[in-house]
Amino acid sequence: MPRFSKSALDATAALRALFDATPLQRNDHLSARYGAEIWLKREDLAPVRSYKLRGAFNAMRKMRAANPAQSHFVCASAGNHAQGVAYACRHFGVQGTIFMPVTTPQQKIDKTRTFGGDAIEIVLTGDYFDQTLAASQRFCSEVGAHFLSPFDDADVIEGQASVAVEILDQLGRAPDLVILPVGGGGLAAGVTGYLREAAPGVDFRFVEPLGGASFAAALAAGAPVTLKKVNSFVDGAAVARVGALPFSRLAWVRPEQVLLAPEDRICITMLEMLNVEGIVLEPAGALSVDVLPELAGEIAGKTVVCVTSGGNFDFERLPEVKERAQRYAGLKKYFILRMPQRPGALREFLAMLGPDDDIARFEYLKKSARNFGSVLIGIETKSAANFARLAAELDAAGFSYRDITDDEALAEFLV
Repeated sequence: MPRFSKSALDATAALRALFDATPLQRNDHLSARYGAEIWLKREDLAPVRSYKLRGAFNAMRKMRAANPAQSHFVCASAGNHAQGVAYACRHFGVQGTIFMPVTTPQQKIDKTRTFGGDAIEIVLTGDYFDQTLAASQRFCSEVGAHFLSPFDDADVIEGQASVAVEILDQLGRAPDLVILPVGGGGLAAGVTGYLREAAPGVDFRFVEPLGGASFAAALAAGAPVTLKKVNSFVDGAAVARVGALPFSRLAWVRPEQVLLAPEDRICITMLEMLNVEGIVLEPAGALSVDVLPELAGEIAGKTVVCVTSGGNFDFERLPEVKERAQRYAGLKKYFILRMPQRPGALREFLAMLGPDDDIARFEYLKKSARNFGSVLIGIETKSAANFARLAAELDAAGFSYRDITDDEALAEFLV
């Protein structure tokens, strides 16, 4: 048996002391839609609601075996990796110091503390993750602790490979296609490393958020590169630079195998999975499902496994997710309307709205203008075609307006 396959099997067996295999579930809704066998590997149902526990546990297990005296572990994370490390520290009865940015939501801090209990200390430092990471690595060197990388570590990658071991065991055969989210690359490197040895006929697709496509950039450059700007909405996968070790194991991937998911479109997928299937996915956890429409022509009649990598979703973000989804679907738009300052002008505008149109936002931006006043107006509707009709009526009536829905700078400031 190849060495990586053997180590992945060993890691999987060791994990059973911590939790049972996460479910592999056939999804009837998606299978019917695409005429395929769509299976979801539910990493969102792991004890910390993500696959990150696997890699953290395996790396800690192997370090403890090699050096029993090592009893202090350090990581830097604002999310799932922190929770995985905390859980593993409590399991092994070792000390953990977890560095998190000062801006980390309290919910994530509380969950990390719950999983780690007395075994961990949380240090809040840095406004940005790079500052937090630097502080954690300095501390690690000073106290002689072991730093646990979220993805750039051979033992972490080996632990993530247990996802693939379970898929083959649970399905009882090799799937035709596995769709994987990519952030730092640890999950993708582990799953593909095992399946390419154990089931070489399996095909792969990799999904990154459009605003954090560091893997695609690395493939184009032939080596990891640092993105100048990252959209942090998909916080579980928005990584500025793919890991060096994961990339070295994924260099065989063809650029056309990597798909990019727009952040706002992911919101539509999250809402659909929640409302139709009752499945709570975080943005990164929805990536593999989000690209199914793009693959519809390729997957008919095939067996497809989507790895839903995490379900740590803060429901306080639900209004933002709904807003983004509506805007992407063309069901909500924002305008700056130049309203004539005369009696009846507002009534005239309101009469142009159809029965399915609803005003979600109305705010005068200039109240002192003598002849015209600028109004910020947000409109929701049930069909995107309704906006074309409204625009035609506004034009015919001579109203001056500007659609700022896709103007990132203006929308961020005004909306």
